[in-house]
Amino acid sequence: MFTYIVQELKARGVAQVIVTLKAYARPSSALSVARALSGMPANAAGPEIEKLARHFVASERSQTNALFVAATAGRPLRAAVRAGRAKRDVPIDAGPPPPGRFYPNLGVLLGNVTWEGLAGLQASSQVEAVVGVPVFSLIRPRKIAAARLTETVTWGIKTMSIPPLWKQGLTGKDILIGHLDTGVDGKHPALKGAVASFTEFDDFGREVKPALKPFDSDEHGTHTAATIAGRPVRGKHVGVAPGALLASAVSIEGGDVVARVLGGMDWAVGQGVRILSMSLGFRGYTDAFLALVQLLRARLILPIFAVGNEGPGTSRSPGNFAEALSVGAFDLLGNVADFSSSQRFERLHDSLVPDLVAPGVDVISAKPGGGYQVMDGSSMAAPHVAGLAALLMEAKPDKSADEVEEAIFASCRLRRGMIPERVNRGVPDAVQALAML
Repeated sequence: MFTYIVQELKARGVAQVIVTLKAYARPSSALSVARALSGMPANAAGPEIEKLARHFVASERSQTNALFVAATAGRPLRAAVRAGRAKRDVPIDAGPPPPGRFYPNLGVLLGNVTWEGLAGLQASSQVEAVVGVPVFSLIRPRKIAAARLTETVTWGIKTMSIPPLWKQGLTGKDILIGHLDTGVDGKHPALKGAVASFTEFDDFGREVKPALKPFDSDEHGTHTAATIAGRPVRGKHVGVAPGALLASAVSIEGGDVVARVLGGMDWAVGQGVRILSMSLGFRGYTDAFLALVQLLRARLILPIFAVGNEGPGTSRSPGNFAEALSVGAFDLLGNVADFSSSQRFERLHDSLVPDLVAPGVDVISAKPGGGYQVMDGSSMAAPHVAGLAALLMEAKPDKSADEVEEAIFASCRLRRGMIPERVNRGVPDAVQALAML
């Protein structure tokens, strides 16, 4: 990603970068992470962090400055305000955010640098790596349509053999799942009682206080949330793990998306999530978030990402990292969705993405404001796997995230007509995964 930084500096004189600290980079165990965290105050202060933050600059050419100028001009920025679902706009009375921000649960800094600042960060003995930041975006559904929930159980839940686990009493009870998306409509009947904690990050990536009640700034988040942990409504199910709990944050889209997503990830880690479900990413391969996904693994968190909706020969980061559990999409007939991304990389371990495929076409789930709608996308597939992981973690609380992942992988089978280049291991089976755990 150094080339990307150079390109930005040559073009604009300033570049946004993520700085990984050596104390946090690729820790070998959860204990080492805990020790690293214990050396850094939770409020992200401390002389070493302050020294590093001095290398960042407030530039009139940065996105942060452009957003602040727009806000001071009276233009509403937050998607929730535009959608009429929130009453507050980006607070500007306190001025723009500082040039550099530290995320204590992740152990990274984010900010804008000039050539001089970049050299200073690279020379620091505290810094593991400095990477550039491409454009982050939501993996938008390929189709959205109104729908009525007529079946007792959605086709996706049935095809993954989820109901037999419910009959054993498994619902994902009390398993906390991080859900970074456009938010969630906590008033929807399928999501009442499912949201354990909720927050939002404004266009600058600052956590908004006091927090509003759970809301969705779009439609995407409510759909993915209910697929993970939707409660039955009048005996009808859209949620894979109807007893699981969500730590949901509004972190996309719009504004400084990287700052918002980093804020959401840092917050979710602090909430103590065991699974992190994210249907977003950078187009193509970029290592900007590699150290963060490695840290999630070290913190015993299972990171689940949608692989993308751009078709064969494409993928999104972080979903295409070997350290992520990446999910593609297939339909009711067992066909891989034409839009589902897949790609092979030059690496010895886990060279093919996605890791598996899950239901991602004609997926019915909750709609903000009540009712249901159908969506297509790998964004709809990833929540199915997050819900399955929650069921397995409830069943075997002593098993690690890695062991749960391996059981899911071992349960996968190719459906008729599926080829590994498009689906890798194939479709997971909940009954088989539990037996193998």
